[in-house]
Amino acid sequence: MTTRVAVLGATGYGGVELVRLLRDHPAVELAYLSSESYAGQRMCEVYPQLRGVDTALRALDAAEVAAECEVALMALPAGKSLEVVPALREAGVRVIDVSPDFRLRDEAQYRRWYQRDHTCAELLAEAVPGLPEWYRDDIAAAELVAAPGCYTTAAVLALAPLLAEKVILPEGIVVDGKSGVSGAGRTSLKLPFHYPEANEDIAAYALGGHRHLPEMIQGLADLGECRPKMTFVPHLTPMTRGILLTIYASLGEGADEQSLREAMLRYYAEEPFVEVLPAGRWPHTKWTAGTNLCFLGVAVDESAGRAIVLSAIDNLGKGMAGQMVQCLNLMLNVEETTGLAARAAYP
Repeated sequence: MTTRVAVLGATGYGGVELVRLLRDHPAVELAYLSSESYAGQRMCEVYPQLRGVDTALRALDAAEVAAECEVALMALPAGKSLEVVPALREAGVRVIDVSPDFRLRDEAQYRRWYQRDHTCAELLAEAVPGLPEWYRDDIAAAELVAAPGCYTTAAVLALAPLLAEKVILPEGIVVDGKSGVSGAGRTSLKLPFHYPEANEDIAAYALGGHRHLPEMIQGLADLGECRPKMTFVPHLTPMTRGILLTIYASLGEGADEQSLREAMLRYYAEEPFVEVLPAGRWPHTKWTAGTNLCFLGVAVDESAGRAIVLSAIDNLGKGMAGQMVQCLNLMLNVEETTGLAARAAYP
């Protein structure tokens, strides 16, 4: 018995990654694929590497989705989910949304960071954070899952165990982020993301405050039993996929490198997609490309009394489509790793 699933925004980077992962998923039928740009064409015509996915792309119609599908996976820009999710939920369709529209519980925060009013705030309390390592049981029972952003996923996985175990202090955390250009999406790219601008260059952006910062703070406040004070500076790097965070935090009383690693292992030793690296090994983004994996590493700067925490994911994998499929597996009560066994190609 398969579940009929919609992928909304199927031809963007996140959407096509969802289709790639779900194409051979044994519990899923790709029943509805939406694309405003390619409506009327078949998915395999737009992306020939997806041979066999001959589903026709359609302009998004919430009533059609509700009539034909049981679950909708939404890879739409900010603001678009507000137009669609209420109708889907009213019709009983379960939703996994990777846009920011249901991540922030505070309407005022959403208005501040996205410069628009939240038009269905009554659904915010219903939305479950889509981070399986911390919300597994809630996701399994959820009707609306709000998948966290890629930077947020990497940061919360890295910091939540350390804050919960009090081996780092919540004040003065610095998150230095590096992202590949696919994180900006496929359409409406601004000049800095074009190849001649981004190639052979690394540049910081959003120094006044990145939209994922309030998500990080909210997520860590929920899980770490404290509200951290953080500085987050993202950088655009000349690679297609990948997120690497280098995080600096003051050590808690009596903490050392071993206690940091042990804190992570207490939470993640049995997790199928999180690997805590041994002493002397540090994550590489290339290890994560095309996968749902997160690699974590820790070190200590003894002279400064500071922890150095590293976190690497694929922004389109664990940071987006892979994590959505992981959530979908939980909601469908199938093995959590189904459809997510791929390992990175190397080199």
